[in-house]
Amino acid sequence: MTHTLIGYARCSTDKQDLVVQEEALLGLGVTPDRIYTDRGFTGTNRARPGLDQALAAVRNGDTLVVPKLDRLARSVPDARAIGDSLAARGGRLQLGSSVYDPTDPMGKLFFNILATFAEFESDLIKLRTREGMAVARAKGKLRGKKPKLSERQQKELRRMYDTGDYSISDLAELFSISRPTVYRTLSRQVAVTGPKVA
Repeated sequence: MTHTLIGYARCSTDKQDLVVQEEALLGLGVTPDRIYTDRGFTGTNRARPGLDQALAAVRNGDTLVVPKLDRLARSVPDARAIGDSLAARGGRLQLGSSVYDPTDPMGKLFFNILATFAEFESDLIKLRTREGMAVARAKGKLRGKKPKLSERQQKELRRMYDTGDYSISDLAELFSISRPTVYRTLSRQVAVTGPKVA
């Protein structure tokens, strides 16, 4: 029976490069046609087509190879689910040069410990991001999303709506915005000018 190495690489944004990870996988013995990738998906997002394809390609005795655990999962439940999926297929997991057998108690223990650290690291990054945004907001450097319509356009939209001659759909089409944006604009204008229409 032949044992195949199935590679997986992921980057969180479309602008990031997968070359380093792909080269690492090639260096670990994975053939180019056996490398599956996801671009623009975070580790916390479980709906990753490339990962699903990689897991589906694993057969009994095969090994899923990932350069680092954080490329595979950023939460303990997700890592466990992937480990269980591999175990059900009779596959193993290789993180860098270390191979883990999900059915082996020691392998499972080490894998869970690594997954805990990956989740901890992910939580730290989120915390630092939130703290950085709070500091930037306090200094006036971070503002909310810019409205899609100018102040004048927002007032005109409110005026047209108040005439009763235009529906939400009409206004969305006229101003080239979505219906939810029309509702948000109307609610903002109510807050500014006071309610005019029940």
